Amino acid sequence: MDFIIATGDNSEKNYNEPKAMLEALIEKGVPQSRIFLDYAGFRTLDSIVRAREIFGQESVTVISQKFHNERAVYIGRHYGIDVRGFNAEDGEVSSWFKVRAREVFARLRAFIDLNVTGEKPRFLGEKIEVL
Repeated sequence: MDFIIATGDNSEKNYNEPKAMLEALIEKGVPQSRIFLDYAGFRTLDSIVRAREIFGQESVTVISQKFHNERAVYIGRHYGIDVRGFNAEDGEVSSWFKVRAREVFARLRAFIDLNVTGEKPRFLGEKIEVL
């Protein structure tokens, strides 16, 4: 591992996915200097496209649950980005149905975004040099 881009949503005052990931990674011994935060990863599409356009990556490994990785790979292929998924353990069984139901709509939206509307990331911004 050279570095990690911790990407996610932080659109609400008490909800900050990149910061939570940063704290967990540091707790696991990852040096903070190897972690780059992407606060504009509101959706998987945003995170994947920003990995290339902002962070300059042509190849990324997404660490998430299998269902999410499948969508990330699909989006990456559409944009010509080599995306590989590393499947993390699934979360609590009690939330399984809700997560799976949400994923049906997320996949439908991804298909429409890529093949019908041409949806783009909400924000791009200045490039960030990742060493």
